[in-house]
Amino acid sequence: MKRVAVVLSGCGFLDGAEIHESVLTLLALDRAGAEVTCFAPDQPQAHVVNHFTGQPTTESRNVLTESARIARGKIQPLSQADAALFDALIVPGGFGAAKNLSNFAFVGKACEVNQDLTHLVQAMHQAGKPMGFICIAPVLIPKMLNVPVRLTIGNDIDTAEIVDEMGGEHVTCPVDDIVVDEEQKIVTTPAYMLAQSIGEAAQGIEKLVDRVLKLIV
Repeated sequence: MKRVAVVLSGCGFLDGAEIHESVLTLLALDRAGAEVTCFAPDQPQAHVVNHFTGQPTTESRNVLTESARIARGKIQPLSQADAALFDALIVPGGFGAAKNLSNFAFVGKACEVNQDLTHLVQAMHQAGKPMGFICIAPVLIPKMLNVPVRLTIGNDIDTAEIVDEMGGEHVTCPVDDIVVDEEQKIVTTPAYMLAQSIGEAAQGIEKLVDRVLKLIV
């Protein structure tokens, strides 16, 4: 059985992991017969947003605790993730990737990425294990790996330019497709960077999961 780590970043697209993207990823992995373990940083969220109004609130929430909502409680602190125990890694998107797994949403190309995620990604990469990044999550790749990686965040010109400035190689990609860097074993898809519906997001995510699993040696 193929073992896959999924890193979440909260619960809700405005301040955490995109719920549809996360569930679609977990569903596709389950249907493929993979054994999944979810992780998230045990840290406060950058901020909390009321998803009904779209406005920030004065609440304080924990990324791990919120991510547990999506994982139905079956989740571990990201600090405990051991690359040796997994065959692949997938990171769904949502603003949590840019606010909690990093501070990209606030400082752009000068961002720093969560150290536990960086260590995990670097270890997976060094071991030649495939990884998938969804929606905005691919922007983190150039900061974590010191090699050029072909990736996509869809077709947003401003964000694509920042990705290129950070050392990535952005590829314009439609919502229903994926970009595969065969050499680095990294797969990316735009999902809700472009998707207008959960069905549209599903097309690319299902392809991403399928390709990541096929890249496992």
